[in-house]
Amino acid sequence: MFKDKRKLGSVIGVSIIVLAVLLLSVSMMEVDHHPRTDDATVRANAIAFAPEVEGRLISLPVKDNQAVHKGDVLFTIDPRPYQYALAQALANQSTLEGQINDERRRIAAQQSAVGAAGAGVTGSESGISAAQGSYLAAKAAVERSQAAESSAKAQLTFAQNDYDRIAPLLAKHYVTTQQVDQAQTSVRVAEQAYHEATSQILQAQAQESMALAAKQAASANFQASQSKLGEAQHTVDTLETLTSERASLAAKVQQAQLDLEWCEVRAPFDGYVTNMNISEGAYAHAGTPMFTLIDTSTWWVLADFRESKLKQIRPGMHVQVYLMEHPGRRFNGVVDSIGRGVFPEDGGVNGGYPDVDRTLNWVHLSARFPVRIRVTDPDPEFFRVGATAITVIR
Repeated sequence: MFKDKRKLGSVIGVSIIVLAVLLLSVSMMEVDHHPRTDDATVRANAIAFAPEVEGRLISLPVKDNQAVHKGDVLFTIDPRPYQYALAQALANQSTLEGQINDERRRIAAQQSAVGAAGAGVTGSESGISAAQGSYLAAKAAVERSQAAESSAKAQLTFAQNDYDRIAPLLAKHYVTTQQVDQAQTSVRVAEQAYHEATSQILQAQAQESMALAAKQAASANFQASQSKLGEAQHTVDTLETLTSERASLAAKVQQAQLDLEWCEVRAPFDGYVTNMNISEGAYAHAGTPMFTLIDTSTWWVLADFRESKLKQIRPGMHVQVYLMEHPGRRFNGVVDSIGRGVFPEDGGVNGGYPDVDRTLNWVHLSARFPVRIRVTDPDPEFFRVGATAITVIR
């Protein structure tokens, strides 16, 4: 009887040991094929809300840790300075357009002046040509009159000499009275011709002087017309200077409109407000964060796995996620990516050479690499950024 009991006890003991070994083997296989870790934290996309413009906060309807929906007003900055800036920018733009229109009208008038001045130059050129011709004709007339005067003077001298030679011979009756009268008549005719030639010279010289004066006046008119043309062409400005300012003023208007729009900030997505460190009535500075908005539409778990387990993990694999705050609630996830590097604890570079630690640890811990897991069925009521999670790869 006693021996049967001892035999039964041995069988039970061996069975327990075998069962324990089997359970341990199954557990090791389970852990090896389905890696798990409790070194995981909950993450979510978040943005630090900093105003784009500065000013006094006239409205702050949200509070710390409050849930907000997409489109809800988060805060409002006093818009009056930016309304004034927009009105001024629009006024400057309107003034510029008025200046452009006035300049267009002025340029049209100046272009007409250019055309008139150009016609004046052409007319002056024609006047110079006509005056030059008149001057040359008058000069030729002077020369002809001078030649006629010389001829008339020669005729007068000849007639006078002939009379002076014949007149004394009348007393001696060598010539007749008729011959003397004819000689005297010839002298009078020659004197008349000489006086006429002299008058023609004076008239021709006067005409020459007038033609020269007309030529000089035509030259002066031509120079004046050219001066007016050059002045008119110089004063005809293009619209490039003014039109080039359009883009600048339009940009100022758009910037003023954008600044005014930035005075009221709305939530870009559903989320939670956290880390609020400002209150209504404070002066908000551009670029200075006031609070953080957590995006509750997408949640992640960043789990650190030993490098020996990474061979069992592939992107797209199913993951069971448990939160330490709610261990009885299971969530589903998908492996999104596996970390490709971590900062090494040794093997740095010092002075251009590898810095190798002279000590050697007998126990070498395996490195851990982060695995990014996207939660497919998150509950924003349960999930918190930084919360501890447990993940099991399935």
